[in-house]
Amino acid sequence: MKNIWQIFLVSFILLSSSCIKEFTPQTTEAKGMIIVDGLITDKPEAYTIKLSNPNNLGESNVPEPISGCVVNISDDSGQSFSFTEMTPGVYTSDSTVFQGIVGRFYTLHISTNFNNSNHNYESIPIELKPSPPIDTLYYEKIAFKEGTGGVSSEEGCQIYLDTHDPNNKCKFFRWEYIETWEFRLPYSVPNNICWVSNNSDVINIKNTSGIEEDRISKYPLNLVSNLTDRLREKYSILVNQYSLNENEYLYWQKLQSTSEQVGGLYDIAPAAIPSNVYCIDDQNQKVFGYFSVSGCTSKRIFIRDNFAGVYTPYTNDACIADTIFGNGPIAYLNTSVWVIIYHSVPPPSYRIITYSNFCYDCTLRGTKIRPDFWEGD
Repeated sequence: MKNIWQIFLVSFILLSSSCIKEFTPQTTEAKGMIIVDGLITDKPEAYTIKLSNPNNLGESNVPEPISGCVVNISDDSGQSFSFTEMTPGVYTSDSTVFQGIVGRFYTLHISTNFNNSNHNYESIPIELKPSPPIDTLYYEKIAFKEGTGGVSSEEGCQIYLDTHDPNNKCKFFRWEYIETWEFRLPYSVPNNICWVSNNSDVINIKNTSGIEEDRISKYPLNLVSNLTDRLREKYSILVNQYSLNENEYLYWQKLQSTSEQVGGLYDIAPAAIPSNVYCIDDQNQKVFGYFSVSGCTSKRIFIRDNFAGVYTPYTNDACIADTIFGNGPIAYLNTSVWVIIYHSVPPPSYRIITYSNFCYDCTLRGTKIRPDFWEGD
């Protein structure tokens, strides 16, 4: 999902200024706003509610966490579940006590001590709708440039999914994914195999209400280009599929439109992205963000294939600094110089050095701890 906080700040700028000329106004309007970011599903896990407020214009773009709140969720059976503040502005449920149940309606409740005054917020009740399973997750090779005249080909892959709801109940879908890939340094150094993960940064949604059959085929979820090294060794993607109600779908659709038009801020009105959370005791308190209640199903695939022209950050020009013959000491070894290739026999012996620790230690970029879900070698 694209940087949602940035989109909220864009909306705030639009609320705070109507002049096209660039300037930094003195305003305290941000202190009367609250950003709510929360999701509960039917998966057995701890859920989080994040609370913050945007800073004033001209200040840091990082929202300010709102601490000291009382946060809980109630359902239509009369039960209430408390959330505990684990880090500033991040409130977490107890996974052993609370798990979302399909068919239940859930309401978020927030009490704050915000800007030296208490305010109470509440969401509208939302039904947790079931999510059908993802039928298939697959990929196709994409040619970015055909190899002609001695120029190498360049390939990536397009990842697709198919899904359908045989009960014809889920009409609105949203997807998030986590990419994980293995990468290897091309040198015999202690830490030369690592893994790195990356969360999706785009909004993926689809509406099937306008078609007779509740089926989605060949939805283009993620394009993995050859401009990264994700496809050099082994790549995996975990996709989470969420069921939405129509109001939440419209929220994500408008947020998507806003994020795609960052270059034309004045084309989008922030009022077009209403939250489903409101202040009970003061209607002037503005709320951004959304409290999501969704069924969730997941599917993972692994990709290990040969892709032509895939980028590597570990080129000779980037890594190899010099060749030193013999076995004598190297000045400043282990402080500013690292040996990435050591040749001892047959003579002559030599060492190839680098001035970049990035080329010597893969943990500067990822982790050497193999993921539990990783398949094969």
